Amino acid sequence: MPGQLLDGSVAVVTGGASGNGRAIVETYAEEGADIVVADIQETPREGGEPTHELVADEYGVDAKYVECDVTDTDSLVGAVDAADEFGGVDIMVNNAGILDQNDFVDVTEAEYDRMMDINVKGVFFGAQAAAKKMLESGDGGAIINMSSVAGLIGQATFSAYHTSKGAVRLLTYSLADELGPDGIRVNSIHPGVIETEMTKDDVPIATQESAENTPLNRLGQPEDVAGAALYLASDELAGYVNGESLVVDGGQANT
Repeated sequence: MPGQLLDGSVAVVTGGASGNGRAIVETYAEEGADIVVADIQETPREGGEPTHELVADEYGVDAKYVECDVTDTDSLVGAVDAADEFGGVDIMVNNAGILDQNDFVDVTEAEYDRMMDINVKGVFFGAQAAAKKMLESGDGGAIINMSSVAGLIGQATFSAYHTSKGAVRLLTYSLADELGPDGIRVNSIHPGVIETEMTKDDVPIATQESAENTPLNRLGQPEDVAGAALYLASDELAGYVNGESLVVDGGQANT
């Protein structure tokens, strides 16, 4: 039933102000979760009301925005600590990430370091901050790491991105094994081409050609990713799912 799956839960979502993160926040709030939106900026890239204000107004949950730079471990700890106001973190979604495209021989050290800092370091220490709180409470929890189909397959001109997302996949497996005995489930989501500001403006891969190259013959939407994130967050639906790579790509990785 809508509004029931996450009642009593508190979620922290990095990159939660825009794109996939915004859709995850809205879906979680609709299902009853209180939310900490942790992002580098409060204003949604797609426009509209700030995400934390939107869900508080529309769904009546407790929600707040915390400025968070995922390359700064203290900032990540602060975002997780902010959930204490609502009772402590139950669900951690390490969603913040960037996408870049360049020929392998032209990738600079600065570009590589930025990719790893945001896409890998941010996930690693975001998960660590949440895990420490969950272990302290003894109540378990769910950690969801945003990878990509790029963490499963290789593709020219995206070498640094693929490297980062493959690292997230293997980190997830390791954490699932280590934290599972304490009731903390750790899983990853692997989206294909999802239509967001990042894939339309930053690196324009959300094209008609991409849609036609997907068996479902359409681009993914943030709500598609949010549905997967809801499933993995819910103990009722996914209480025995741990160390899973959930692919949300319309069949792209299989073609």
